Amino acid sequence: MSNQIVTTDPLTGTLSRQAFEATLNTVMQQAETDGGPFSLALTDIDHFKEINDELGHEGGDAVLVGFSDVLKSLGDEALISRYGGDEFAILFPGMEREQAFLKLERVRAEIEQKTEYRQGNYSIQKSLCTSIGVAAYPIDGTDQNELFRKADAALYRAKLTGRNKIILAFEERMIPKTVHFTTTQLERLTELSKKETVSEAVLLREALDDLLVKYMHGFHR
Repeated sequence: MSNQIVTTDPLTGTLSRQAFEATLNTVMQQAETDGGPFSLALTDIDHFKEINDELGHEGGDAVLVGFSDVLKSLGDEALISRYGGDEFAILFPGMEREQAFLKLERVRAEIEQKTEYRQGNYSIQKSLCTSIGVAAYPIDGTDQNELFRKADAALYRAKLTGRNKIILAFEERMIPKTVHFTTTQLERLTELSKKETVSEAVLLREALDDLLVKYMHGFHR
């Protein structure tokens, strides 16, 4: 079996998840060297599951192709990946999040106005909307996990507050909460924190995010 990385998504022609993450790693390293910004956006199609159920996989694929074609209109300033299902990740090297917001707003408006989706000889008449979350280096985070977490949280807020909108990441307020851990759990957490050189608070937030994704997958889509 070949270990060669598949660089493009076969349906949409956008970057594969692996290729996107490799590119993001390169952009991150460059930003750490020169101090320049970049922005990361996560976007998906509002109520895509219902669309897929209504139109079937052929219709769902046509929607994904048409949706990705609109994203590609961002041009060379953006690197686009079908990150999973109907979720797309967009990287804007060298761009502040406010600039990325303006470019993505044009995309959001174009999707809102689009009424036809086509794949090959198959076409459908359908109106849909998209929600988008945006985070930027270094203002929202200085590592990939933090940026993805902030962009995903912004996307979640876009869904929660009505969909069909773009939300920028912001510094989340930490809320004190009484919790109970065993002594062994706390000791292991401290050891892991030292080993990974990551604070215990960050590890706990990542664990909670993973837990929420596991049990709330598809909840806000």
